[in-house]
Amino acid sequence: MKYVILIGDGMGDRPVDSLGGLTPLQKARTPNLDRLAREGMIARCATVPEGMAPGSDVAIMSLLGYSAKGVLTGRGPLEAAALGVALKEGDLAFRMNLVTLGRGAGGTVMLDHSSGDIQAADAGPLVAALAGRLPLAGGKTVHQGVGYRHILVWPGAPEGLASVPPHDHRDRAVDGFLDDPAYLPLADLVRASWPVLEDHPVNLARRAKGLNPANSIWLWGQGRTPSVRSYAERWGITGASVSAVDLIRGLAVATGLEPLTVPGATGWIDTNYEGKVAAALKALETRDLAVVHLEAPDECGHQGDLDAKLLAIESFDGRIVGPVLDALPSYGEDFRVLCSCDHYTPVAIKTHTSDPVPFILYDSASPARSGAAGYSEEEALKAGILVPDGPSLGRLLFGPERV
Repeated sequence: MKYVILIGDGMGDRPVDSLGGLTPLQKARTPNLDRLAREGMIARCATVPEGMAPGSDVAIMSLLGYSAKGVLTGRGPLEAAALGVALKEGDLAFRMNLVTLGRGAGGTVMLDHSSGDIQAADAGPLVAALAGRLPLAGGKTVHQGVGYRHILVWPGAPEGLASVPPHDHRDRAVDGFLDDPAYLPLADLVRASWPVLEDHPVNLARRAKGLNPANSIWLWGQGRTPSVRSYAERWGITGASVSAVDLIRGLAVATGLEPLTVPGATGWIDTNYEGKVAAALKALETRDLAVVHLEAPDECGHQGDLDAKLLAIESFDGRIVGPVLDALPSYGEDFRVLCSCDHYTPVAIKTHTSDPVPFILYDSASPARSGAAGYSEEEALKAGILVPDGPSLGRLLFGPERV
């Protein structure tokens, strides 16, 4: 049996007035997902455990068949693992975004959590400058990740530091966080980044091109290394994961999957779709499971860009789901495919929500023939099936766990 998990990050949404009350999933052209929904099982899964924030770290753990409850303390250590940064006892790993802040008489506003989806050519020199000029006493270290997503490791960081995801506060004032005593040690580092980044040649060039400058860091998502049982231990299967995002690569490391690197995988609409599919299909020649993750729909939701989100969803369907489905019969084995978003990222609010997500489970050996009209939030709700958590979804996909 071959297994495939295809994740369109943040595809879920709410009805949009300009789409006649449809959601982006209902409006987008998704013939492959729609066929799978008709011929397989369509349902919903509660990917965000009660009391936890609806981040991709928590929600994607659920899609992989795990629960973050009591295990995951933050995405920072997962992304550190993806970069090969080993954490010692007492170390906290923080996500360090390169962001665009507006600073003026009206206060400090989070204009862009991703600095215009900054890429490595620009981010690299900025991270290097930060590593050389930030006050990093006490063994703090800075590590370059992918795009705007980087890591700061802080040995012996104070416990109880408050932190907030920057994508939850686009176009909103953030002075309240910067002045909050519980965030203050982090705010000191944020403010210390301003003179390093403001007039850096990279940012001068970005402004000249009309691009958002990466004029600040934002620290959040801190945690310590989680410990979970691997896929081999739980189900006796091997696998690999394909993503442009260090968070997903870190989840692969934690669960015993091999994180594959694909040139040109960007985390945006311009990613190397064909390369990601080819890497996943190659992995299936010698492994049981392949995970393919597309970040673009989530980024479009955070930017409130409806047209881009529609394009991202259609690209997920046409350039990932379709080619994978076409190739799977060639392996000469039965296969199961799970297609899902991890959480909603509605374009109207530009951040994540905890709504149960629509998913499709297709089993080539026993198609369910749901008869659904297609893949959407509404069709999944109509089906009347709610899977309560990640481990339940994992058992649905892979079967009973090993004792």
